[in-house]
Amino acid sequence: MTTRPAQSPFTLAVSAEMVFVDLPFAERVRRIHGLGFQVEIWDWTKHDIDELVALRDDGVVYSSMTGYVRGRLSDAEGVDELLATAAESVPVAHRLGIPRLNLHGTGLDGQGLPVRPEPVATGEMWLTARQALAQVAELGRGAGVTFVLENLNTAVDHPGVPFATAADCLALVESVASPHLLLMLDLYHAQIGEGNLIELCRRALPYIGEIQVADVPGRCEPGTGEIAYGAVARALVEMGYAGTVGLEAFASRDPVVALERFRAAFTL
Repeated sequence: MTTRPAQSPFTLAVSAEMVFVDLPFAERVRRIHGLGFQVEIWDWTKHDIDELVALRDDGVVYSSMTGYVRGRLSDAEGVDELLATAAESVPVAHRLGIPRLNLHGTGLDGQGLPVRPEPVATGEMWLTARQALAQVAELGRGAGVTFVLENLNTAVDHPGVPFATAADCLALVESVASPHLLLMLDLYHAQIGEGNLIELCRRALPYIGEIQVADVPGRCEPGTGEIAYGAVARALVEMGYAGTVGLEAFASRDPVVALERFRAAFTL
């Protein structure tokens, strides 16, 4: 009698921006796909889209990408930029078959720092952000894609980003109440900024478009830090989550080993 290998109850994806970093980008995508994962990308303007589209013929599936190029949620000028570049991103997502387009509270530079730091969000900024996200959701509805708002941490990686916490992002997503605007719940960022991850997942569950993971400290694969990702995975199954879990982490050593540790953490 043969036994079938255990399979993850989730769809597993890996960010090509953070692993196999010594390889050309298209080769990173091939390696991730060859190991059985979907592929996530960031700023599409940094890549050869024709090359990435061609990889779909080899079976590559892209999970998510950054859904804007410039802009912010806090003021009218920034919103105009965000909406315009979100509209530019949609045709690229269609070409790559990407269902989820990622947003942040403000544009980030190459080091992940806000182009315009705004550590304190005023009431007016909250109202502006909510109105902007309602427009983004309408764009998503018309285009047949879903925008996802990602929480970030301000203590280590992204100081000065407004609307950064999972609680902030969830409040904005809830207020818009559209299936075309959901939460990109990043548990690495949430552990640094908020903690209590299982209860956070339970609270956010109806609004989660995708979950991203990395361990703390170090932002490497599960098993390298303090987060009990096995317990998180079991809790997600118990609460009925069966969507995508994306590894947005550096490899602590060998990228292949890192990806297998990620798979093992989310295979029950």
